[in-house]
Amino acid sequence: MTIPSEVFRFCPRCGSTGFLASSPKSFKCGDCGFHFFVNSAAAVVALIFNDKDEILLTIRGLEPNKGALDLPGGFVDPGESAEEALIREIKEELNLDITEFNFFVSFPNEYPFSGLTVYTTDLTFICKVKDLSQLKVADDVAGYKFMKVDHINLSEIFSPSIQNILKHYLLVSKQSEL
Repeated sequence: MTIPSEVFRFCPRCGSTGFLASSPKSFKCGDCGFHFFVNSAAAVVALIFNDKDEILLTIRGLEPNKGALDLPGGFVDPGESAEEALIREIKEELNLDITEFNFFVSFPNEYPFSGLTVYTTDLTFICKVKDLSQLKVADDVAGYKFMKVDHINLSEIFSPSIQNILKHYLLVSKQSEL
């Protein structure tokens, strides 16, 4: 398993084996008293569309789920706002400059990495970019494709939260057509 209670064995402060789960989201060391909480990390996700109203999907270049379809984005660094992370991640992954963005929705996620489940809150933004002709993949992105959202096979999408974001977008866009 990769859940923290199955992975964490030693206190990060004193190294004791007395570091035990006191709840599904916290640990306490019986020797030094260090108390650790498992919290959600912030991540950003971008919804970027071309002039044909097709969404930009990335192809994962690294594990987990190398080769799966994903939406561009990534983790918010310490000391960084979600908005700063959004702009940085899209520049790093796709060489695109965001000119406008609006918060859309958030969903929880479980991201398995290095043998540990990292709990995230995926903050999604609808974005406009300066010039899609500058698109060039880098960082952890192996490729990209544009697709109509209603043509996406959700079983090919990297994670449940990204699937939920796309489902929610479809729901909201259908409601706005009424």
